[in-house]
Amino acid sequence: MNMKDVKQLGAKLTQAPKVKSQHVIDAGAIRELAELLSETGLTEIEVETNGSRLRVSRQMSQLVSHAPMMAAAAAAASAEATAKPAGPQPGAVPSPMVGTVYVAPQPGAAPFIKVGDAVKEGDTLLIVEAMKTMNPIAAPKGGTVREICVSDAQPVEFGQTLVIIN
Repeated sequence: MNMKDVKQLGAKLTQAPKVKSQHVIDAGAIRELAELLSETGLTEIEVETNGSRLRVSRQMSQLVSHAPMMAAAAAAASAEATAKPAGPQPGAVPSPMVGTVYVAPQPGAAPFIKVGDAVKEGDTLLIVEAMKTMNPIAAPKGGTVREICVSDAQPVEFGQTLVIIN
């Protein structure tokens, strides 16, 4: 039921008849139709009698209709939360800005790093483009690249882990 329908139904229910020939909405009929909706599982019903039309509709709660999926998602999230320690992973290199990450200096070129590569402090790991400016992301410390957490041309958020170096 959209807002226009709600307003129209509310206006019909609250208007007092000004003329004897004007139709009066029967609240009992609305209750009966609402019960019929509940019994049948329908979301809308419309009845027309002697030129009067009455429509009753309801919206199913998304919480109820998606409860099994939400429960599964909550269980998966709690399992993930227990599997990973809170906070950033040791050796994580976060994105210093919002932008688009590139793993190579130009399209078709070899990537700056691969998993297993040894890097020194200051080596370029990736590039994050922000507002048409290419910003090299340097290794904060020396070590071995354990994981590359992004793919080429992927949008990244501030603080998102880009690479893990140990």
